[in-house]
Amino acid sequence: MGQHAHFFYALELPGAIKETLTGKVDRLQEQLPFKTWVHPQDLHITLAFLGNAPEDKLIASSQRIEAALSKQSSFDMKIDHLGIFGRKENPRIFWAGLDESPELKEVRNNVFSACQAAGFTLEKRPFSPHITIARKWVGEQPFTAEILESAIPFKNEQISFHAERVVLYKTHLGKSPKYESIKQFEFVSR
Repeated sequence: MGQHAHFFYALELPGAIKETLTGKVDRLQEQLPFKTWVHPQDLHITLAFLGNAPEDKLIASSQRIEAALSKQSSFDMKIDHLGIFGRKENPRIFWAGLDESPELKEVRNNVFSACQAAGFTLEKRPFSPHITIARKWVGEQPFTAEILESAIPFKNEQISFHAERVVLYKTHLGKSPKYESIKQFEFVSR
């Protein structure tokens, strides 16, 4: 599994949802000057970023996650808004946000706790579920709230999907797509 690669656990987005998002994002790319747009296959919801991870800790976290999620039922999610992280006039991350989900919070807490129990030191920031779609504003004009409000492809529309698994991903910097699925943790079908 490689000593110098970066790893993270994420909620996988179904292929059809990645296609739907890609169709909307393609239209946004024409309107919004961000430096990098996420490859459609790389769209996901991060649950725990591990960074550089030794194999023994990856195995320990995977075993704990498998046990913690063994009775987790699949559940419905909705993508229903856009947002940014970073400075308001010069955001570093442009994302699609999700409707409040107690099931997602529970899954995230289980994954996060399993990783900590396996010896990982994780970021303590509050969980803010999102799907990163672009990085680094490079517009000549400052980014404004009106830009989000005028993002026509997402206006007054929700995108629903059924969450079915958590995935351990490995990052391959310099490649596109750059995330490789290493292990999948299936939820119980409803």
